[in-house]
Amino acid sequence: MASNITISKGVFDFLKELKRNNNRDWFEAHKTDFKKHQSEVKSFLEAVKTNLNHHDDIEKMKLFRIYRDVRFSKDKTPYKSHFAGSFSRLGTHLRGGYYIHLKPGESLLATGFWDPNKEDLFRIRKELEMDADEFRKVINQKELKETWGELRGDELKTAPKGFDKEHPDIDLIRKKQFVFVRNLTDKEVLSPSFLDEVDKSFKSIRPYFNLMSEILTTNLNGESILE
Repeated sequence: MASNITISKGVFDFLKELKRNNNRDWFEAHKTDFKKHQSEVKSFLEAVKTNLNHHDDIEKMKLFRIYRDVRFSKDKTPYKSHFAGSFSRLGTHLRGGYYIHLKPGESLLATGFWDPNKEDLFRIRKELEMDADEFRKVINQKELKETWGELRGDELKTAPKGFDKEHPDIDLIRKKQFVFVRNLTDKEVLSPSFLDEVDKSFKSIRPYFNLMSEILTTNLNGESILE
């Protein structure tokens, strides 16, 4: 497994300067520095992907662009003051994804289901309506909880249409996202062991992904819906 690749302090120093000088003139004058740090982050993400593929199947890795889409935003600063990358699991059999956000003072890891489509969201809710015991058991497993804490995500204020607002598991049913987030200190990100810690964190979410993949590839009778 890759283990000797790190995020240097220079990456965070650059991002801090970018935040203070978020304009095109400064960025163009420091384009060489940007490309160097972007390449470093990309190498780190590639190492994360390599490690993930030892115990998972990653279909796609994405390094997000530094350029902001300002068309519909009140904030017209042209650049993001962070680097970020995501990893998608393979095909229709393995559901879920991983995310890394690198920003001085605000870094984090995230994993789970950010934006399930209408059909997937309904399927998850119907599963929870029928029986949420296994779901609760999985998200409360010791290693998972110690690493990631509580399940997070946007949720409705009341029950979704067609669901009983008095259902004992309505706290789960009304969720629109099913994600876990681990906040990171700068010291953790810049540590020589950060790559291994990322892999360990992502590996600990596997029981949750296994369950969700099973739910999303079967009907309520437990029969496969995959061809």
